[in-house]
Amino acid sequence: MSGRFQFLFKRASAWVLVAAGVALAAGCASPDHRAPVEDRSGSVRAVPDPRLPGAVPVPGAAAPSPAPTPAPAPEPVRLPPGAENAGKPGYYTVKRGDTLYAIGLESGQSYRDIARWNGLENPNLIEVGQVLRVVPPGAEAPTAVARPVAPAGRVETRPLAGPGTPPAAGGPVAAPGAAGSPATQPPVAVPPPQPQPTSEGEEGIVWSWPAAGPVATPFEDNKTKGLAITGKAGDPVLAAADGRVVYAGSGLRGYGNLVIVKHNNLFLSAYGHNQALLVKEDQIVRRGQRIAEMGSTDAERVQLHFEIRRQGKPVDPARLLPPR
Repeated sequence: MSGRFQFLFKRASAWVLVAAGVALAAGCASPDHRAPVEDRSGSVRAVPDPRLPGAVPVPGAAAPSPAPTPAPAPEPVRLPPGAENAGKPGYYTVKRGDTLYAIGLESGQSYRDIARWNGLENPNLIEVGQVLRVVPPGAEAPTAVARPVAPAGRVETRPLAGPGTPPAAGGPVAAPGAAGSPATQPPVAVPPPQPQPTSEGEEGIVWSWPAAGPVATPFEDNKTKGLAITGKAGDPVLAAADGRVVYAGSGLRGYGNLVIVKHNNLFLSAYGHNQALLVKEDQIVRRGQRIAEMGSTDAERVQLHFEIRRQGKPVDPARLLPPR
């Protein structure tokens, strides 16, 4: 019996040891049986900033809110040059497709003068909405200069031949030193007016025809803006009046090789579609001087497109040119 008892006792002891090991292992693995830990050091643990490079996020720590991004400042509105003068007399607002050469023609000014008045170094650099001065500084609008009035003829007073009443109005006047009946003077013969090849218009400008060919297309406001005078290629094109060349080139669409002559502050004339230009800008020309050769540049046939403009507005040249 003692041997069997010892066997059973050893077996029961083994089972007890196994059960105790299992319970100990289970207690160590279960989260519900973790030993409480109390920090008595009194120190505060710093939480690293997750935005810093190499920072390790701490579990349970609240992520700091990102700094607000400032709103971008609104860009200032850029106004075109000279916008403060928009709508004022003597100023022009640039539209799409405008060139300084065309603005000069429409305003009756030299494009070089407009560039100088507005401080433009390059006449090709203008922008839509830009406001340009198109009259000389100090003058808001061109004014007509009054033509001088011819002085009246000099009246010569003569003493009467002798005592008595003066002759009736329109009667003969006694010659100085004459005695008796006054002698009558023979009437002065006035020569008949001769036809002139020129015509004097406003401002005393003397006009003449710029070409000898027939007029193929008359003036029509807002359509032709001038006369179309036909001829042969190479026919002379003449200055219609004295003036200064303010443009000579091909920068205006629809005019081909063009010459513009400014005659005074009111009038200028334009000569288009030439095959050759014989003058240069700022050159002084005289009426009847050959300034170009007739051609067909930017046109369907050989012709001279001739315009006269008053303050930039086209007028009928036939009203100023002499009759043929």
